Amino acid sequence: MKTRLSLLFFLLFASMSISQAQRYGTAVGLRLGNNNQYRTVGFTAQQRISKRVSIEAILQSDFNLNTTFSALVEKHHPIIFKRFNYYYGAGASFGVEESYIKDEESKQVLHTYGNTTVGADLIGGLELTIMNTVISVDYKPNINLVGREEFYRGQVGISARMVLVKSKEQKKKQRQRQKAKSRTQKTPFNEQINSIFHKKN
Repeated sequence: MKTRLSLLFFLLFASMSISQAQRYGTAVGLRLGNNNQYRTVGFTAQQRISKRVSIEAILQSDFNLNTTFSALVEKHHPIIFKRFNYYYGAGASFGVEESYIKDEESKQVLHTYGNTTVGADLIGGLELTIMNTVISVDYKPNINLVGREEFYRGQVGISARMVLVKSKEQKKKQRQRQKAKSRTQKTPFNEQINSIFHKKN
């Protein structure tokens, strides 16, 4: 019964929020990450580069032995309505991390830290935009290429980002730039030069 009421409340809340929610162009905020070894607090920024594609930068740290930076390209698909999406993507990561090496002979685990690492990240998640805020839950596997003993680490993250530029505003600015560019291209070069001197006079 409680589960049904919770689901009903969520659907009502989501439907009420549709009219108030905004599709974002630029959004920045905080991300909390958790894996088997440590927890991180980080900064996340997303920039929409086309209708369903965005780029995301994540800088996160446990403020002790692990600090990483990830740059990701993400594809978004609406689920129920256009402001509730699932997304997936991939990118590269760089950082300084700790590493655990298992010694089979001595049955010991050797712990090293300060390792400069390079890897590849995958990401998949859900996001909901409500009242200028983008809330998302994601899973971000990391495949290590250089610097760490463990080949694979998975991380669950929860992010809350504030919308700085809405999608409509971003599209409007893009149209204005395109119009200005087309006007410049249509104007002959000698007229452009003459207009500069006229402005100075």
